[in-house]
Amino acid sequence: MPLALVVAVVAMRPSLIPGDPFGAGGETEAAAELPAAPTAAPGPESLELPTLDRPFAGSPARRWADGAAGIVLPKATAVGDVPAETVQLALEQTRKLLVDANLNPAVVAGGHPKAALSVLDPEQPDLLDGLKAGLRSPSEAHDPVSLISRFDPDEVRLVGDVIKTRGRTTVGKGEFGGVRVRADYTFVYPVVRSDGSTEVTRTIVRRVIEAEFPDPERYRATPGLLTLLRYDEDAGNSTCDVHDGYLHPEFPSRNGSSAGATPSGQAIDPYDRSREIGKDGHACGTLSRT
Repeated sequence: MPLALVVAVVAMRPSLIPGDPFGAGGETEAAAELPAAPTAAPGPESLELPTLDRPFAGSPARRWADGAAGIVLPKATAVGDVPAETVQLALEQTRKLLVDANLNPAVVAGGHPKAALSVLDPEQPDLLDGLKAGLRSPSEAHDPVSLISRFDPDEVRLVGDVIKTRGRTTVGKGEFGGVRVRADYTFVYPVVRSDGSTEVTRTIVRRVIEAEFPDPERYRATPGLLTLLRYDEDAGNSTCDVHDGYLHPEFPSRNGSSAGATPSGQAIDPYDRSREIGKDGHACGTLSRT
């Protein structure tokens, strides 16, 4: 049976009135900037089950880049009046956020994403305060997994040291006088239970982030730090409606035994990067594969 899918979405739309504070394995393909967004889901794979030795068996991700090598930035050029060096900094800060929040082993194992938080502008206090509150005391309103991939180390651990990554980053003119960066990436985490079991499953997390360097002369913004305008999450194979600051993978041998909401609806392919995320709000669906 398909495993549980939770789709968690958070959309940030800051108020930017001038002068006002902000509101609210050997098979791996060579990493390269992806030239265009996909138009369809990856083709079918073998029916192999993941193992400790081959945790990406039977998954399209087995050919994806390893970790941060999959986050390849486009060449920085001037955007309107924003010089290339500022565009480059915006790209690098976005990459730093993605890497620490989704690929740092200590963070993925339940740690604190210090580097990720350091690139976010404190002039967007609702965002930063909400993330920090969620890391201290998670709740439905403030759950850090909306932006940060974390697992409970008492529940599961990663298999090996590879997280597969695929996606693309694009740059354009910002809505608030600066440069905007859009990052759309999928991360695949192979895990086993921490009780010594050898059963391997995977959690697939797709994140779409839109960040901007607003014009600091027109808006209250800190030069060199990111304002997040949007961050959407689509987490495949994580128990629904649990808001404790962690992703909770479902294992086939325990299918249907979790304490979360019961998944329903048409099965979704978590590897399908052609579908749009962020419009359906919170949903609990089923997966066609992991």
